[in-house]
Amino acid sequence: MWAPKQAGEEGGYDKDEFVLAPQQAGDGNLDDDALDDSLIVEPEWEPPVEEREDHGSMDDPVTAEDLADEADQEHQHRAHNNIQARAQGQCGCTVVPYPDPCAGQRIANQANCHAANVEYEAHFVDVEKENLYHPFSSKMDWEVVRWAKLCGLSLTAFSDLLAIDGVSECLALSFKNANELNSIIDHELPTSRPKFKREQIIVAGEAFDVYYHNVIECVRSLYSDPDFAQYLAFAPERHYADEDETICLFHDMHTRKWWWGTQKKLDQHCPGGTIIPIIILSDKTQVTLFRNKSVYPVYLTIGNIPKEIRCKLSCGAHILLAYLPSTRLEHITNKASHRRTMANLYHACLSRVLAPLKSVGLDGLHMASGDGTLRRCHLLFASFIGDYPEQLLATGIKFGECLKCDIDADEMGSNTAPEVLDALATLDEGNLSFVHACLAVGIKPIVHPFWEDLPFANIFRAITPDILHQLYQGLVKHLLGWLSAACGAAEIDAHCRRLPLNHHICLFSKGITGLSRISGTEHAQICRFLLSIVIGIRLPNNLNGSRLLRAVQGLLDFLYLAQYPCHSSETLQLLIDYTERLHIDYAKDAYCATNHKDEFEKILHHKKYVNWRLTGDHCSEPYHLRPPDMTFRRLQTMTKHPSAKAVSIDKLVEDYGATYFREALARYIVQLNHANDPITLSGQALDVLALDIKWLSVDARRHGDATVTLDSVHARPQRNSGSQSPLARRSDTALVGLGPDTNDVVSAGTEGFRVGQVRAIFALPSKSIPLLFPPTIWVPNHLAYIEWFTPFPPAPDRHHGLYKLSRSLHGGEKVASVVPVANIVRSVHLIPDFGAVVPREWTSDTVLDDCHTFWLNLYLDRYTFCIFK
Repeated sequence: MWAPKQAGEEGGYDKDEFVLAPQQAGDGNLDDDALDDSLIVEPEWEPPVEEREDHGSMDDPVTAEDLADEADQEHQHRAHNNIQARAQGQCGCTVVPYPDPCAGQRIANQANCHAANVEYEAHFVDVEKENLYHPFSSKMDWEVVRWAKLCGLSLTAFSDLLAIDGVSECLALSFKNANELNSIIDHELPTSRPKFKREQIIVAGEAFDVYYHNVIECVRSLYSDPDFAQYLAFAPERHYADEDETICLFHDMHTRKWWWGTQKKLDQHCPGGTIIPIIILSDKTQVTLFRNKSVYPVYLTIGNIPKEIRCKLSCGAHILLAYLPSTRLEHITNKASHRRTMANLYHACLSRVLAPLKSVGLDGLHMASGDGTLRRCHLLFASFIGDYPEQLLATGIKFGECLKCDIDADEMGSNTAPEVLDALATLDEGNLSFVHACLAVGIKPIVHPFWEDLPFANIFRAITPDILHQLYQGLVKHLLGWLSAACGAAEIDAHCRRLPLNHHICLFSKGITGLSRISGTEHAQICRFLLSIVIGIRLPNNLNGSRLLRAVQGLLDFLYLAQYPCHSSETLQLLIDYTERLHIDYAKDAYCATNHKDEFEKILHHKKYVNWRLTGDHCSEPYHLRPPDMTFRRLQTMTKHPSAKAVSIDKLVEDYGATYFREALARYIVQLNHANDPITLSGQALDVLALDIKWLSVDARRHGDATVTLDSVHARPQRNSGSQSPLARRSDTALVGLGPDTNDVVSAGTEGFRVGQVRAIFALPSKSIPLLFPPTIWVPNHLAYIEWFTPFPPAPDRHHGLYKLSRSLHGGEKVASVVPVANIVRSVHLIPDFGAVVPREWTSDTVLDDCHTFWLNLYLDRYTFCIFK
């Protein structure tokens, strides 16, 4: 659509200004063809919609299998739409409260109950109220302490710093070395969480040490934390995506069927109680760097806290509950006896740790939340999170069998929870009867498993999916090996090395087939482009690749769907496993700590108290929990100041590759002025923002981090690096809205959006705006020069579900526009159509210009997957 700039064209430009003037035929910078083709305002939005084609990648006919796949995809599409519509607030969320209003209600007589921060403040009653930072002398004193203890600084390094002459005096610190500081923390700061205690467990005639906190005090510490007070859930609810209450939504634990059903059972025994769901996380890990020392760390959190908080380790919603002993039992040579003893040791220790839950689960106890509200709380074991070996150990199920359903590996009709409990009850009938009874229901003969006497507990329903080991390091690992054998490792690696850059994509410069010990993060990265890089690749004996693509698509769809933060009755209910990340933050650091006074926890608790004093927020209003996708809103941010000023258009065209920038900007000015006459631009200096656009998540519920970068789009020029070859320019691809509501991707669908390559981000000079526009016209602060790709086809490819796009051309030239930066919704990733053999001259930096056709990567992240599926 845009004619290229004519050779040798120049004009009377003023370096610092743009000048708007009527364009006469044959006069100015642009020739007549360029004026007719690009500067005359058309009634419809440009670029014009081009003819759409059926972009099929295979020539095989439609089969019954294809029709079945289409039916499955249609069902999945409806499920996705229900989730998306609820997330966008189109159909809202219908909340049905628990029918008995007494469930979770507060206790009327709370005369002696105080908020957690008030009780903490009571430790400093004899201190002058003016000092907010007591027992530290000043704000400077406190900030130095917080930095020293929370930033991983060693005691030796801190002592060496304070030993420098004048440092302590200049900062007016109340301590002169690390020992004096530790003394203040140990004796003047209250203990925020319970202390470890040690007991011995006797199993098979051998004594083992187990270290653990009091489980009730751990729960009380989390439940009474003032940071969580306004977010806690106290009673179950049912959430629906529609007003007819036909599509259930499941996200936080209080929306699960477990809480609703358990509340009914509890009400029959003791009405009006508040359930505190106990979530146990366990995984064996090595805690020292020598002598092969390892333990079983056990963590605890509660389901009353929203999962967005629980999943943020920085929020402190987990407590290291216990260290279970790990021993090789080398003196037991019989393998069966060895495995049985190890399992019995694990359950004996965990039974001792969780023993207090047996009584408080049924009878309850009075417990105050962080805002001082008192309720009768019932602590009930609800969920167990661990990898597959841990799940087998906790349930007693044999390796290879399902932990959730009652189906044997070989036949139907196996164990249920009541049958398992009946089998465990045969222990008094003798060892032989006990072993046979356990084998009959499909479990190992465990003597009194930890969950046996816990009220309302069902270990088989408590098990959560293990995404890391079962899907990433299980399914994806085998899928990658299968594809390497089928498609050829060399060609797969060649495709990986030539992927375009994107915020969400990690480039594997050496390929992916030769990786060893792939982490969960690396597996997740590989899944983002795995399907796209095998499209069109040559298979042995020239076999048709449609079945391979369908298989890969189905597995990736399952993987992504399994990790939805909110599920409906139409989607799989799976949860994200995050136990691996807890090892470094809780188990290993706590094990290696030399200060038995829990100074880390004390400093964190005092930090919360100081913030409470500073903000003056001494009361919390009731808060109604909302579904997770309503929590965050995306905030687009830009660089405050331009990275370059007075950049000539010619240099912008050269460095950024913005070939038709002059013509696109002229057209945008005409359109914004609602004018019909073409214009010429006199002047060529403008501000260029040569950085990137970022989208931040703004946490409206203040769950932790104020903002997190969700996405970004880069538009950077070619630069000299001082070496022989300059640094290549970067021009990311993005999803650009065509209408006024650019953020409503769900309602607009693919019809309301186009994919474009962002070549440059810029701003008009402030001096030139009054010359270009009347005062009544609002001019966006930031603009972007975009080169377009073709519109979305009516439907994705039927073999793999991806949309095929190509460069939008008019007369052989790229179609380009200037749009407000606000119209850019998010980044997208285009995978080149590599074909059977990728051209080896292509590179990651140039592939967007070298290739002509692309596939839109639907697996870039879960948000993109949800939008386009």
